[in-house]
Amino acid sequence: MLTIAVSKGRIYQEALPLLAEAGIVPSVDPDKSRKLILPTERDDVQLVIIRAADVPTYVEYGAADLGIAGKDVLVEYEGEGLYEPLDLGIARCRLMTAGPPGRPVASRRLRVATKYVNTAKRFFARRGVQAEVIKLYGSMELAPLVGLADCIVDLVDTGNTLRANGLAPQELIMDISSRLVVNKAAMKMKHGPITELAGHLARIVSARAARER
Repeated sequence: MLTIAVSKGRIYQEALPLLAEAGIVPSVDPDKSRKLILPTERDDVQLVIIRAADVPTYVEYGAADLGIAGKDVLVEYEGEGLYEPLDLGIARCRLMTAGPPGRPVASRRLRVATKYVNTAKRFFARRGVQAEVIKLYGSMELAPLVGLADCIVDLVDTGNTLRANGLAPQELIMDISSRLVVNKAAMKMKHGPITELAGHLARIVSARAARER
């Protein structure tokens, strides 16, 4: 049995067609069920539905053999017990700094609000900027508006939420997409089925990319 960890929301919705092409179709709709472990139409594969930030933890510690996680989560996690063999090319967005328009990130000491604490610290350290990083779990856009922070670090897709709150994207930290991750021990113990599935997904992703070119 292979267990794949995936989070509800955009990643799950965009992963479904990929998984379906690989023959992995949930037999229970997570939006209509409270089940957190979903059987699929393949007897040898099940899905576990968890928070996006928890996917690498479940995979590293062997509670799931594989997972689908955003690159933002993986970079922030800094784990060592998993492989990242494939960029699935889904749930694309950008991790950026953002703040009031016309006020660039300065070289002085900044207060930065984000849930990506480790990533933000590394980013500003590379630029020689002293940054006090304040961890928030949501409503990042509020922080500069009430004086809690000078800027934020967050995911940006359309930028509509930033604009609605009088903010603008500033510096690109990295482009984000979702990746397939694999538990290192599972790769040894279940090498055959894991490499078969990863190879199948790689061919699907490659075919998609070729159609988009």
